[in-house]
This record gives sequence, structure tokens and C-alpha cells, in this order.
Amino acid sequence: MKIFEEIESEVQSYARAFPRVFNRAKGELMWDEDGNQYLDFLAGAGTLNYGHNNPIFKEVLLDYIQNDGITHGLDLHTKAKGEFLQTFNEKILKPRNMEYVVQFTGPTGTNAVEAAMKLARNVTGQQNIVTFTNGFHGVSLGALAATGNSHHRNAAGVSLIGTHRMPYDGYLGENIDTTEYLDKVLSDSSSGINSPAGVIVETVQGEGGINVATIKWLQSLQAVCKKHSLLFIVDDIQAGCGRTGDYFSFEEAGIEPDIITLSKSLGGYGLPFAVVLMKPELDQWKPGEHNGTFRGNNLAFVTAKAAIDNYWSDLQFSEEIKRKGRYVSERLESIVSQYGDGNFTAKGRGMFQGINCVNGDIAGKITHSAFKKGLIIETSGADDHIVKFFCPLIISDENLKKGIDIVESAIQEVCAKEGEIPEEIVYFDAA
Repeated sequence: MKIFEEIESEVQSYARAFPRVFNRAKGELMWDEDGNQYLDFLAGAGTLNYGHNNPIFKEVLLDYIQNDGITHGLDLHTKAKGEFLQTFNEKILKPRNMEYVVQFTGPTGTNAVEAAMKLARNVTGQQNIVTFTNGFHGVSLGALAATGNSHHRNAAGVSLIGTHRMPYDGYLGENIDTTEYLDKVLSDSSSGINSPAGVIVETVQGEGGINVATIKWLQSLQAVCKKHSLLFIVDDIQAGCGRTGDYFSFEEAGIEPDIITLSKSLGGYGLPFAVVLMKPELDQWKPGEHNGTFRGNNLAFVTAKAAIDNYWSDLQFSEEIKRKGRYVSERLESIVSQYGDGNFTAKGRGMFQGINCVNGDIAGKITHSAFKKGLIIETSGADDHIVKFFCPLIISDENLKKGIDIVESAIQEVCAKEGEIPEEIVYFDAA
């Protein structure tokens, strides 16, 4: 359609990588207006963990709309909100012995991050937040200050302040524990690091390049926070809601964040919805101190409750994610050993994985080739050098295999053109 070229802003990005007009989607599949079918390994950047148009969510959402349920209610008490809170408390928080207050922020992840950092500053009376290299927390100014990516930071137009940047796990090499450095600068009154309000961290850095923090590092980071009276904030917007296997990405580490941010797949159906979870003693907001017209999306309350009821009432879904994650790990390790020539590496956890292709040019060629073969898959990392596997968690085993087969075929094709391996390419039917 010419209308996109005529009046849509140049800021668009995904539309450039996948230049089609899409008009239908179901589960892990999408179709363009010409009827071509694609496997979706992008999943709304983590918003569609339960797939497109999940039939369970669709039914309850249509019933709610048909019965004239509240669509917009600011932060008024509504039946939909109450039922979500009850379900979230009974099936997510209590089974994990987690006692948190729930704050409904504006509907995007970046707004949840803004609220979390503002809360930490207000509670502690300190101004700065410790953030990490390659972290991504959003592009509104406060969250952008915590984000490392220069492409996004350079677009701010003003100085980005209020944070201290520290090296993430593995940033200085595998044998260097960067939490020791953090502890050192916080202990030294001449380090130039004023006493911060808190620390914000992703357990797996998605946009930063599928960098995975070890359990030991996360535990050590929490210990440093406690030692220096810093609030420990986990940004679980992309890694949470089951992406790594457990509902929260930090469960395996056994840590207890003071503040947690959630969004993306929280609403289940792709509807915008974000929350901040905080320990009860931190809930020191004055009424309306952080608000927004669209805090509390009642349609998303309905589908979020359905997601918890149908996927998180027991451990079955979690075990399925972990099983599929092990399959992805095995396949990616096999691919990099066969075609990587020592350059490619596999990385990630659960259904949050990727292949490090060393440079963005190679990774871009691979994802472009995969798209021509019927797979939507993106790159991530500072130089877009990671091919990022991010399919819906509900994907069938058959389509999971098919999607990885397509990437393997694309890698084989690109490597052959680069002169690294013989050109013996297997093409897959996009339909």
C-alpha cells in the first residue's frame, strides 16, 4: 500500500526488515495480503508468548465485550481488575511465597521502568540508579538513561542523567565477577559513585544480545544491594511470563527482588498492559503521584487472567517450555558446530536463545534469507550480530523444528556465499 510511504514516519523499523502487508495471524503463523504464510519467530518482541489470536483468550475477550464490560476505567475498581488481581495473587505470587503490592502503570514496559526507578528514588531519597552495559529498559527519557544502546540514546536530544553504568556479567570476561567491582566502588567514598537508590537489571539481556546472567552473579548482585542498602529491581518485561521456562526469569536463582517490572506477554493477547510489583513496605506513593490515562487496561485484565488460569495453574506449561528450550539448545549447538567454523556461538536460556554471528552483516543476511524462505526472525545485540530465536511458547514441535531448519538452511546459504562451506542448500516451502 502506498499509504505507508506517503504518510508514515521514517521511524518505522520492523516494516523495513519484513516488507509485507500482513493481515491475518494464528498461533505461530502469519499471512500477508497475498496469502503467503510465515512462521513467526519474532512474537511481537515477546508480547505473544501464547501465540497470535489464542482461541482461549479470544473467547473470554469476545464474551466480555459482548456483555458491555468496562473497557476504560482509569484506576477505578472494576470486576475485571479484581478478578485479575485475585488470580495473579493466588496462582502466581502465593505459590512462590512472594508478597508484593501491584501497581498498574501506563500500558508499556518503559512506563513500568519509569515508575520503578521513580519509586526507588522516592523511597531512598537518592537520585541515581545503577544500570548495566548492553541493558535495554525502554526509550522514554528515564528508561533511556538506563539503556545502553547508542542508537537509541543518540536520539534523545538531551543529556541522559540519573544512572551509573556498570559492567554486566561476562562483560569483562568469564573469569571476572563484575559484582566485586560494583561492591568496590560502592565501598570507596572516592570512587565518584554517589550512593545510588537502586540497581536495575535484566536476567537475560534481549536487545543487548541474549546475554545471560549466571545464577551466582545474580545472587551476588542481590547480596551487594543488601550490603549497601540499594533497592534491587529486576526488569522482567521481556524475560518474564515464561520466556525462560519459569513464570519469572529469576526463580531459578532464588533471589527476591525489591521491585519487579512486567509487561509484554502479561496481557496474553498482545494487549498493552504493564505493572510494577513492589515489596509492601516500599509502597510509599501518594495518590496520583504516578498515573496515566491508560493505566489499567480492562480488556487486558480479562486475557491476562485467562493466561494464568489456562497456562500457570500447574507446572505442565513450564515443563513444556523447558523441554522445547532444551531442543532449541541442542539444535543451535549443532548448527554452530557444523557451520560456525569456530566463529558462531549459541547463547541463551529456555525459549530465549540466539546465535552470535560475530557481525551484523552476516546476521542480517541470515535473517533476510530466512524471511524469503517463510520465517520472520530478527537480530539483536549492539551491532545486530545475534540471530534471535523468539517464537511463541505454544509453538508446535513440528513448526519449531521447521523454523530452526529454515535458519540452518539460511546459514548454510550465507556461509556458502561467503566462501566458508560448499553450496549445498536445502530450500523449504514457505507455505
